[in-house]
Amino acid sequence: MTLVYIIALLGTGVGVGFASGLLGVGGCFIMIPVQFWVYTAMGMSMDVAVRVAFGTNLFVVLPTAMSGAWGHHKKGAVWWKAVFILGGCGFVGALGGATIASNVPGLILKIIFGVAILTGSIRMLIAKPSEFIEEPKDSPWLWVVWGLPLGVITGLIGIGGGVLMVPVMVLVLRFKMHQAVGTSTAMMILTSLGGLIGYIVNGIGVVGIPSPHIGYVHIWSWLALAATSVAMAQMGARVAHMLPAKQLRWIFIAVMFYMGLKMIGVFEWLHLPI
Repeated sequence: MTLVYIIALLGTGVGVGFASGLLGVGGCFIMIPVQFWVYTAMGMSMDVAVRVAFGTNLFVVLPTAMSGAWGHHKKGAVWWKAVFILGGCGFVGALGGATIASNVPGLILKIIFGVAILTGSIRMLIAKPSEFIEEPKDSPWLWVVWGLPLGVITGLIGIGGGVLMVPVMVLVLRFKMHQAVGTSTAMMILTSLGGLIGYIVNGIGVVGIPSPHIGYVHIWSWLALAATSVAMAQMGARVAHMLPAKQLRWIFIAVMFYMGLKMIGVFEWLHLPI
């Protein structure tokens, strides 16, 4: 791996960590496009490059989510019961989703990813959230119903899942915005772990991945991304609690729109270098 790739990944890690702590997302909208560029430039096929980007992304999300969750926990914004139920179901779903992704063409995975993210962003944009004074209801069975499919999508498109979890928590489960971001960050510890295991197991024996790697996880890329993202997640979590919930919601919607359009390939079709 050349110096320019290492610098690009280190810089990406800074943005990933900040986004994780600030918005309760894994930062995949930054990591996956950069990794895909690096891996294809290194000679990987498109299908393998996409899966390695997904698998490595989930490995970075794991420690980053731990760091961000600790920051939100100190602010009292993590509902741990919801984390264990939603995240436990998400773990199982993500393991299955990663297995499915290992048998789907890379281009299709990218499009599925973009459509899912755009759908969530549009739903959150047109919704009229109320100011919830009371705490959200304790609904374990409803959490199970949502946790499993969210986990499957997480594994299928190689993300921590926060970009999908936060809209569901706010609009369906009636979480307050800051609580949704904090709980989502903690939940990603379990969903990313499930997806990671799936990408490692299904990537064993695959040819065309530069060493060192474990399944679909590229070790040098993980080290470069994780080295900077974990520390920045703490800073992002602190900034999140300085912003009003309404402003945080608009930032989240903007991030989702960009992520969806980028992965579908709209900017490439329009020849826009963003």
